[in-house]
Amino acid sequence: MIIRTAEPTDYAPVIAVVDDWWGGRHMSAMLPKLFFIHFRETTLVAEEDRELVGFLSGFLSQTDPEEAYIHFVGVNPEYRQAGVGRLLYERFFEVARRHGRHLVRCVTSPVNKSSIAFHTHMGFGIVSGNGEVDGISVHRNYDGQGEDRVLFVKAL
Repeated sequence: MIIRTAEPTDYAPVIAVVDDWWGGRHMSAMLPKLFFIHFRETTLVAEEDRELVGFLSGFLSQTDPEEAYIHFVGVNPEYRQAGVGRLLYERFFEVARRHGRHLVRCVTSPVNKSSIAFHTHMGFGIVSGNGEVDGISVHRNYDGQGEDRVLFVKAL
């Protein structure tokens, strides 16, 4: 498997599969092309035999020079449980460390139980919020009215 930095030409193949990889949920609007143009060092593509099997888009915080942020990650359902996500995260952590970052943050929806399990398995802690959903601390209305989110942080 190859993990490499993204190129602008990677956007079309990624956006073509995002909604399918999320079981038909409309997720493509969450991933603008700007990540593949302006955040190439922190947007990664995973390939197996030249086939797209995963991607990660993130960035180095401009506000806090200690932090990096993972915005969006996708793994082909046929490759889940094969370590693709772990490899993408580990490469992102390497890039963040190289730039002097000591914390990585990310967010998920409280209904995404597999994402919550993945992040806690990867050593992320859940940031205490102002509500709870199914026993998980959430930040109410984080992404707009009714859009509760689970916030994660990991020290590098």
